[in-house]
Amino acid sequence: MLVAGVGSGLLGGFYLAFSLVVLPALGRRPSGEAVSAMIAVNRAAVRAPFLILFFGTALACLVVVGTAVSGTGAPVRVAGALASLAGWVLTLAVNVPLNTGLAHTDRRDVVWSAYARPWGRANHLRAGLSVLGALALLSPVP
Repeated sequence: MLVAGVGSGLLGGFYLAFSLVVLPALGRRPSGEAVSAMIAVNRAAVRAPFLILFFGTALACLVVVGTAVSGTGAPVRVAGALASLAGWVLTLAVNVPLNTGLAHTDRRDVVWSAYARPWGRANHLRAGLSVLGALALLSPVP
């Protein structure tokens, strides 16, 4: 439970920082520069530190869901784990395919605006889901 909650919180903070700082900064750059920078960021993310956090948190959330027993706090913990897992699924269903498409585009000068809006919306949502999951997973049981 602790691993799932802390991991969810770390992911939520990472996504939130991206939404509040990185995306606005990239949005002020010319499209080609923004695309090149985002591709570099995405490549840097596909390394052990982030991948362990990303997949390890999902695994810990699955363990919480799979081992939950009825009792005080169990529904809240399961809901938290499911919220965090929803953010994980959203990443794989929306953000990763957009990143892949961005990496393979030849039109870096015009593609940023079409990429940034849906990617940003999905990022805001996964940040919220991850933070919500962390709060539920780490909340004190009455």
